[in-house]
Amino acid sequence: MRNSRIALFLAVGAVTPLVTALTPATASAAENPLRPYLQQKPAWHRCDTELPASFQCATLKVPLDYGRPDAKKLDIAISRMRTSTKRERRGVLLLNPGGPGGPGIDMPQYMADELPKAVKNKYDLVGFDPRGIGRSSPVGCGLTSDERNWERPYKAETFTQDVKWARTVAEKCDKKQGDKLRHVTTRNTARDMDVIRAVLGEQKISYLGYSYGTYLGAVYTQMFPKRTDRFVLDSAVDPARVWRGMIQVWAEGAAPAFTRWAEWTAARHATYMLGRTPEAVRTTFYGLVAQADRKPIDLDGTLLTGDDIRQGFRGMFFGTRDAAEAVAALKKAAAGGSQAAGRAPRTPEPVAPSFGWAVPEDNGDAGFWAVVCADSRAWPRGPEQYRRDAIRDKAKYPLYGDFASHIKPCAFWKKTGSEPATRIANKVRALILQNEWDSQTPLNSGRGLRRAMKGSKMVTVAGGVGHGVYGTKSCADKTATTYLTTGRLPANDVTCKAAPDAQERNNPDRLPLPTPPGVARMVSPF
Repeated sequence: MRNSRIALFLAVGAVTPLVTALTPATASAAENPLRPYLQQKPAWHRCDTELPASFQCATLKVPLDYGRPDAKKLDIAISRMRTSTKRERRGVLLLNPGGPGGPGIDMPQYMADELPKAVKNKYDLVGFDPRGIGRSSPVGCGLTSDERNWERPYKAETFTQDVKWARTVAEKCDKKQGDKLRHVTTRNTARDMDVIRAVLGEQKISYLGYSYGTYLGAVYTQMFPKRTDRFVLDSAVDPARVWRGMIQVWAEGAAPAFTRWAEWTAARHATYMLGRTPEAVRTTFYGLVAQADRKPIDLDGTLLTGDDIRQGFRGMFFGTRDAAEAVAALKKAAAGGSQAAGRAPRTPEPVAPSFGWAVPEDNGDAGFWAVVCADSRAWPRGPEQYRRDAIRDKAKYPLYGDFASHIKPCAFWKKTGSEPATRIANKVRALILQNEWDSQTPLNSGRGLRRAMKGSKMVTVAGGVGHGVYGTKSCADKTATTYLTTGRLPANDVTCKAAPDAQERNNPDRLPLPTPPGVARMVSPF
């Protein structure tokens, strides 16, 4: 989940009237209080003097609370690159990179280099920063760098301190943002998407969403099925596990990846010297973890504890060769020589384009917690539940189970949403793309979305490694391009095979998927 990663305005029974109200009809403002929003005229301008003139930006207004459209308003920053072929143009392709907390205003410019010409001939590429993110009325909690580090292992001696951390994050966000957090939600972002659709003069929208963007897209199809055209949902979130379960799935997905890696590495003992059998490889790795727990290992100038190794290497095990190189370097460093671990498990966190706007340093973190805490009411409220779950899951999934199930700020979140999480169950025609070895949204997660969207079809890339499929020269690209350009879905779910070299290396993540909130990581959330 590299990486999505929510609060709303009405009870479930009141959803239908809103859907009706978003119709771009000619009803009077009294009949449709959203009419002023739907009839906005974007003031398009060049996004930045250093960027191409064809890359245009504008700002729209949307209600903070769709139940009170005449009250406070939010800015929504949008961008576009128009197709140059009016004769072939079908409409707009709305883009989202994931998160929650990922800005998307730069997506049209980036994806213009990644998408095939046939797709760009069909669509204007449209990006946007979701509400609360980037240039869209950004939220911030004033979190320190330590408070932003949320991947914390369970330890009995630090449990009280970790509970205090979770409570502090929740309280600081409440103090800084107050009731605004209740409305920074997936359902409200879907409503914003429908405002964007109407403002652009489209009866329907097409969509390409990665990671958390698959859940956002699925929610849109559930709320606005008649406004949904061609939706590609890439590296999918399981809607039945939003949101604590989607963090826990990282631990569940890492277990088979680690087993696969140990088998692959044992067969190449002569190269990596990590063990002749899978059990010996496993023993080598956890021996290094135990050694680093006693005394941190200096890996290329960075001191790593055992917990750092478990957390930082979790995503690496999905790419067998990368992980073998990294663990071999770690082994050498542990023996006394500082080594660089192949593709390091930590990479600099990319800075989202602000185009001159002031964005809080912790904007991604604040947006992430706003969504995952308020989207679902399923977060336990008692710290002891987290303690029990962390102990249980560390035993079951020793690589990452305690990180995943340990306490999070959602235990103390005050501004929970007034709507429950959206239940996805529809027959909308969509295309789901999924790598077999995705560290952030594992294969079972993609299958969960496929079960919920009964009208969809799914392409599984057997042996595919990494987070993000379309645009990475995958065997699934042709199917996605055909769907976006012709509307044709496969008759049945499809499995295609990744190229041999792509089955051993982690996806280089050429797609603009956001990194996790807090300290820099190799992998993103959703």
